[in-house]
Amino acid sequence: MVQFGYTMMTEQAGPRALVDHVVGAEAAGFDFSVTSDHYFPWLRSQGHSPYAWSVLGAAAQATSRIPLMTYVTCPTFRYHPAVVAQKAATMQLLSEGRFRLGLGSGENLNEHVVGGGWSPVNVRHEMLEEAVGIIRALFDGGHVTHHGAHFDVDSARLWDLPDDLPPIGIAVSGEQSCSIAGRLADFVIATEPERDLLTSFDRHGGEGEARVGQLPVCYDRDRDAAVRRAHDQFRWFGGGWKVNAELPHPESFESATQFVRPEDVAGAVPCGDSIDDFVEAVRPFVDAGFTEVALVQIGGETQHEYLDWSEKRLLPALSEAFG
Repeated sequence: MVQFGYTMMTEQAGPRALVDHVVGAEAAGFDFSVTSDHYFPWLRSQGHSPYAWSVLGAAAQATSRIPLMTYVTCPTFRYHPAVVAQKAATMQLLSEGRFRLGLGSGENLNEHVVGGGWSPVNVRHEMLEEAVGIIRALFDGGHVTHHGAHFDVDSARLWDLPDDLPPIGIAVSGEQSCSIAGRLADFVIATEPERDLLTSFDRHGGEGEARVGQLPVCYDRDRDAAVRRAHDQFRWFGGGWKVNAELPHPESFESATQFVRPEDVAGAVPCGDSIDDFVEAVRPFVDAGFTEVALVQIGGETQHEYLDWSEKRLLPALSEAFG
């Protein structure tokens, strides 16, 4: 049975609103939630980017059932992996076992702010693999000292560890990242419904593990309004992660997407209030073998209407189609 999640999109709402939204998602019946972790929004029109880990801590206290997850955190530039391990352990304790740590190799958009430069993708994958090893070593307890190719850890220890450690997921976009995920992750994360990614993950050791996808949607009773909003705030999405990971500023995304038309976005993102359109947009993920799909409602100001519609119509329809 496929599970369906809610996305706290930190790029399109402030911190108090995000917590309010996930409380609503829990009440509406979503199976899980995920949270983006950015320093910048992709486009200025999105307008927000609060600190995701503070939002997660508040969400853990404001909810009681819905699982929480980073989608995804980069543990190699803006954050040191030893600090990410401490964050994740604390979140697992605060949420009483509802947290999962989603990791990825990062985007220039967010990681450049600490002034460390932006490495080639193969180096970023090396850094990610080393970082996961450090996080797992700290999860094992005791003092950790590490002097590696990219990171140093000097006698670190996590003093507050949960009995049930947070599962670690790794985001994938190609063979190299699938190899890392298959060997080191408890589950895999992807934003495109490509069966080949999951096949590669399985081949490298991930067979039987959960696989989490994500899909942008734009609910509105006025379809034209939904298309305009999706184009205004989410036209960057079509570039794909191999391109998007390299762009350094919202202005870069503005320039890269200046010729994307509203109809182009509407062809990739279900817009309006047609249940059939939303169900059919989810189907490629299910057919590819994803076990969980997190939906992103575009537009921070539309979340309550979307949650009400999801509870009454969308989630029952998805359950009927893919239950």
